[in-house]
Amino acid sequence: MPGSKLDPIDRHILAELQADGRMTNVELARRVGISAPPCLRRVRTLEENGFIRGYHADIDPRELGFEVQVFAMVGLNSQAEVDLSAFEARCRDWPLVRECHMLNGEIDFILKCVAPNLSTFQSFLTEDLTAAPNVASVKTSLVIRDAKNEPAVPFEVLEERMSRSA
Repeated sequence: MPGSKLDPIDRHILAELQADGRMTNVELARRVGISAPPCLRRVRTLEENGFIRGYHADIDPRELGFEVQVFAMVGLNSQAEVDLSAFEARCRDWPLVRECHMLNGEIDFILKCVAPNLSTFQSFLTEDLTAAPNVASVKTSLVIRDAKNEPAVPFEVLEERMSRSA
């Protein structure tokens, strides 16, 4: 089971850092019940092993003038690996695309986009996205409001699974 090679302290460290990545190592150590030096060693090991990919501030896009959030469902003409990879690379180059996920089913990709206004998004849609090579169709949905926006993984579910398998 993924995550099973982590002990409860490592999982607790990850849960605490996911909730607040700015806390000091001393505070983190206090919260997980160990001293600071071994806590720091564990955090570094979690980083080196890829469990921690980075630390980020949770920025409110609307406070910076990004009033529009759109999900774009993209269908491609070809699903050959070279074409999928080319589309993914193109998405990484588009600043308005904040997330890009390949799906199975009728839709090949779903993109989460942000823009300061509808006009900016419309320009991106018509000049870049729909005009991109291999793009067959694009359907968009404008986000009205966020009902939930949680980071990464639900540690309570992981802990429940771990306790059942123990």
